[in-house]
Amino acid sequence: MLGFLLRLLPFWVREPLLIAVGSVLGVRIMYLAVRDHDRGAAGLGAVFLVFTAIRVYTVIRALRARRNPSPATSADGAAVDTAAPPQAQPQAQAGTGPRPGPDTPKKKEEEHNAWGQAFAAVAVFGALAVALWVAPRYMPSDDNSPQPASCSDGAHEALPKAYKDTPRPVTGEELCKALNRSDLAKLLGTPEETATTVSSTNNTAPLTDGKVAQPEAEVTFDTYTVNVSATYNKLSTDQYVKLMKFGNEKDIKTLTVLGRSAVLSSDHTMKLEINLGSGGSGGPVEEGPLARTLSVALDRNDRGGYCEITVWSTSGALPNDSALLDIAEKVLPEIPERPVR
Repeated sequence: MLGFLLRLLPFWVREPLLIAVGSVLGVRIMYLAVRDHDRGAAGLGAVFLVFTAIRVYTVIRALRARRNPSPATSADGAAVDTAAPPQAQPQAQAGTGPRPGPDTPKKKEEEHNAWGQAFAAVAVFGALAVALWVAPRYMPSDDNSPQPASCSDGAHEALPKAYKDTPRPVTGEELCKALNRSDLAKLLGTPEETATTVSSTNNTAPLTDGKVAQPEAEVTFDTYTVNVSATYNKLSTDQYVKLMKFGNEKDIKTLTVLGRSAVLSSDHTMKLEINLGSGGSGGPVEEGPLARTLSVALDRNDRGGYCEITVWSTSGALPNDSALLDIAEKVLPEIPERPVR
């Protein structure tokens, strides 16, 4: 149907229209192909550009033929002038100049109308192309896909006294920004997932009477939950490993991360059920799924304190240890090393 309608249009309307549409579509498709590295789209854009080039060549030939009309040629090769009958020649010699035929103004008027229609068609479709090109940048998006959770930018709470007594401590908000990376899901092996919950706190370590700063940040995905904390105590990694051996930690493995002493260990999380019904009583604390933790010293000389990166899931599945190492290599540079006391 569209092809039939195009064939009904005059030549000087149809061809500029095809050139305008083909050039706009070709350039747009090629731009998207380069941006998205799509070879199929690049081929389609090339087809539109080649089609446009052919139409441009056709119009140029028509313009040349219109400006330089050639006389008709007879069958034996002799040129024959069909513009005027032979008897009109004496009248042309007798007068002061050639006398235009009665249809000359009409032809000129049709020519002007054709050019006007062509320019109007090009202008209209050019405006539509520009509108289609620019609209996605300024129109609100209808994408209903869930947006990743972000760290809170609300009012800052007063830090506990332990943070003021600790040289260059990191805060929970700073840990959150270091952990909540755009590539965190990819590092965990689930690149298609989006963070659902993000939180941070400026706590102090338990059983220290509020004297040891222990900021935390946590990012939750559908599959895994990642927690990062920094403990500013005087416990070295060697001392920490000895404590692990007396506890319930499993699969203890010492290593070095970014030139710092580190240790990998496993332990179960705690499962706590809260009943919000009548009475509001909760169930007993139970053993939760297994968690994998990487503890890294806060400085290269291991003068005390450590950063812990813990990963777990409700299903009990755990990523490879390489995921913890990759996360540590991204997060640790954002935590200032502990200065010499």
